[in-house]
Amino acid sequence: MQHYKTIVIAGAGVFGTAMAERLSWNTTNTVILWSIEEEVVDDINKNHRNTKYFPTHFLNTSIRATTDKQIFRHADCILLVIPSKVIVPFTEEIKSLTKSSCMVINLAKGMSDDGAFITEQIPFSHTASMKGPTFAIEVLHGLPSSFTFGGKREDYEVFKHEVLKDTGLYLDYTSDIRSVELMSILKNMYAIAIGLVSGRFNSPNVDFLIYTKAVGEMRRFLSLFECDTETIFCYCGLGDLGLTSLNDLSRNRTLGLLMGKGFSIENSGGSATVIEGSRTVKLMGEMTREKGVADSFPLVQALYRIMYEGASLNDYMASVFA
Repeated sequence: MQHYKTIVIAGAGVFGTAMAERLSWNTTNTVILWSIEEEVVDDINKNHRNTKYFPTHFLNTSIRATTDKQIFRHADCILLVIPSKVIVPFTEEIKSLTKSSCMVINLAKGMSDDGAFITEQIPFSHTASMKGPTFAIEVLHGLPSSFTFGGKREDYEVFKHEVLKDTGLYLDYTSDIRSVELMSILKNMYAIAIGLVSGRFNSPNVDFLIYTKAVGEMRRFLSLFECDTETIFCYCGLGDLGLTSLNDLSRNRTLGLLMGKGFSIENSGGSATVIEGSRTVKLMGEMTREKGVADSFPLVQALYRIMYEGASLNDYMASVFA
């Protein structure tokens, strides 16, 4: 028996559009993109394109778009693909519109402004986090792609077998939703750390030396946050770290590459890439010092010193190879 689902994707940017395309492959899904960008909505509805973000790609003609929040009344599943800093107020606004059975899945990567996990602050009974090694352009083009689903087992089963059927998107699972959120936050920071040595040495030996250290620190962070340390072995752990830190499509790796080549990086907030990477380094660098465990996180401390305390590139290299 077929189960028809209405999937509303909040955010019609690069990743939201890519996810809409793939979810539309399952003909039992009704896929709707919600956006505040009227020109994007009009383009999708009239031309079956999102020219602003993918100028050469035609979308599945079944995908619709809207700027009307009333669409969330009909959602069986909501995917949050909007900036992490606005998710909490956004979900509070749409809470009264949603069905009690609606599943709300956070795909955004980052923490709320007060350093809390987003999924612990959004007001729904069926909440999940889904993160993995997925570049949007490859998702859009139909390549097999994977995520870790963090949440309730019954929600995972429904999403995997009913929503993702025939999409070429694959899941592994953990009940520890906080660990999935944490991995997605940390991997951007460590991509900068690895990019720095790649920019300086352009050496696979050096890249994987630091990559291995990064994996160890990420596992220690899982322990520090009282999360399941086995999550490091999921798609959101080793998989997403590898994708983000070792592939030049990654903006965070590119930031590290530029720093490693000697470019000065301004942390004033003028770039979205710098903001997210810098926020994580600052937050984790200060937190590990406050907890008295800074010595267990030498990569984080080296990043903090070079980005916030004026340490030199040579100082950074000396620290990470110690």
